[in-house]
Amino acid sequence: ERWYTSTSEENRRIVKIYTKTGDKGFSSTFTGERRPKEDHIFDALGTTDELSSAIGLAREFCIDGGHSFTDQLEKIQCVLQDVGSNIATPRSSARDSHIKKTMFSSQAVIELERWIDLFTEELPPLTNFILPSGGKSSAALHVARAVCRRAERCVAPAVRSGETDPEVAKYLNRLSDYLFTVARYAAMKEGKGETIYKRPE
Repeated sequence: ERWYTSTSEENRRIVKIYTKTGDKGFSSTFTGERRPKEDHIFDALGTTDELSSAIGLAREFCIDGGHSFTDQLEKIQCVLQDVGSNIATPRSSARDSHIKKTMFSSQAVIELERWIDLFTEELPPLTNFILPSGGKSSAALHVARAVCRRAERCVAPAVRSGETDPEVAKYLNRLSDYLFTVARYAAMKEGKGETIYKRPE
């Protein structure tokens, strides 16, 4: 149980976090359609939520490190909520009103590309494979990048079947590039070396 308190204590009420509607292994999309929880739509939704959580953790490390891009990470988490809304609205059961509310804008992709270009201008050229490393901020961003790749793979079937907007897949693809770039940038700003891949002898 959680308390949600208004300005008046007399209006205080309890809102329960549990609904019991998923106890039998089914859940609802935004369109009201009931699907099994292992459905690819919920797999994509869950992985997108995991991605936002990974970015949230990385952001906390980046705040501690005094990095300038933490507001970008917060904005990305907000965009991922919109990504989730689009995924949760399969076109096969959506009405026009549903589609209008959850439409995903290509502007978010353009913004990521602009950020990537700005960071890349400051980074040394990448001449070797690097391992996730470079300090806590950088390593956490690499974890988020790996989760982002998995989210992209989970979304791919929904995009191919026409249930999810192709711009969502494009955003996740570009986001993994952003996270890779900003992980390198964090390591550089903190003066932490990146571990170079060496073939084991």
